[in-house]
Amino acid sequence: MKAVRLLPFGLLVWCAVLGAQIDPHGALIERAAWTALNAGRARAAAEGFRDALAADPKNPRLHLGAGVAAALERRDADARDEFERALALDPRLTEARALLGQMQYRIGERLLAVRTYETLVAMAPHDREARATLERWQREADLHDRMRHAVGSHFTVSFEGPAEEALVGEALAVLDRAYWRIGQLLGTYPAEPIAVVLYTDEQFRDITRAPSWAAGSYDGVIRVPMRGALDQREELDRVLSHEFTHALIRTLASRGVPAWLNEGLATALETGSLEWAETRAAAAPVVPLRALQSGFGRFTGGQAQLAYATSALAAQRLLDEAGGFAVANLLRDLGEGTNFETAFLHRIQRPFAGFQTIDGK
Repeated sequence: MKAVRLLPFGLLVWCAVLGAQIDPHGALIERAAWTALNAGRARAAAEGFRDALAADPKNPRLHLGAGVAAALERRDADARDEFERALALDPRLTEARALLGQMQYRIGERLLAVRTYETLVAMAPHDREARATLERWQREADLHDRMRHAVGSHFTVSFEGPAEEALVGEALAVLDRAYWRIGQLLGTYPAEPIAVVLYTDEQFRDITRAPSWAAGSYDGVIRVPMRGALDQREELDRVLSHEFTHALIRTLASRGVPAWLNEGLATALETGSLEWAETRAAAAPVVPLRALQSGFGRFTGGQAQLAYATSALAAQRLLDEAGGFAVANLLRDLGEGTNFETAFLHRIQRPFAGFQTIDGK
């Protein structure tokens, strides 16, 4: 067996030795596809697996690879379908079952994800990671079953008890203001209501596994810990505006958005000024935006603060120089699979190379 790569959603996929294939040409195509996947070239991998499947459509391993490539491109529904096809051909392919559950969870099919992982754990009882994931998802499902719900014009808010109930009206008001303010700036509004969940701090950490410095998260659902928000109304406003921006970005581009642009826009479009970011960035060496392409969860608190400051200032310059409509169109291009530098030059009317640090050097 051969390791393919560790995926963003935390699972290692394996593919069988290619020499077992009968058709030498098909084996070469498959090998090239897995090599592209290992190198992070998801589009090339997707094309390779598509060509291989045209010649061998009943090969479950090829559907597994096609699903992995789709997942890396954030074509989540396509990835789910490919993993389901792989399992229809080979129900014992536990790698496909694990990834199917991850995709179901990512696109909001949480109950199906739990059932998929229940089967997975029954098939692989010694897989501690799968068991831990299943237990966390089950706790989340139990918690959400107990929650109450408030429905606004553009959001649904879930909460557990009286402490959170006092915040629901204000949370909906804050979200509604963010909806109109940020939507008008970018010239776009979410077509579907956005789900929001209010947690205790302990629930938030258990469900999201977010770093200790995180004030909220978005994974298709806006998730926010209370942290005494009743006493810090401006913090509630800031966090909900930030997470709503992530939700809005997702409607424009479900893939291809570098972390600095995603987090930078979310931070720049919070309520309040960016004076803190200017102060923080001025006190540290310039951080190239190319170093901030992937998520910030790997950073310590101080590193994360600098990453957010750098990204926010860069995003604000984009908005000031090109305008919200251009930035929204840049996001749309990225979501459609356009190369970042090509899309940036087309929409922002300048090369990214001259823009990649705070001062443009």
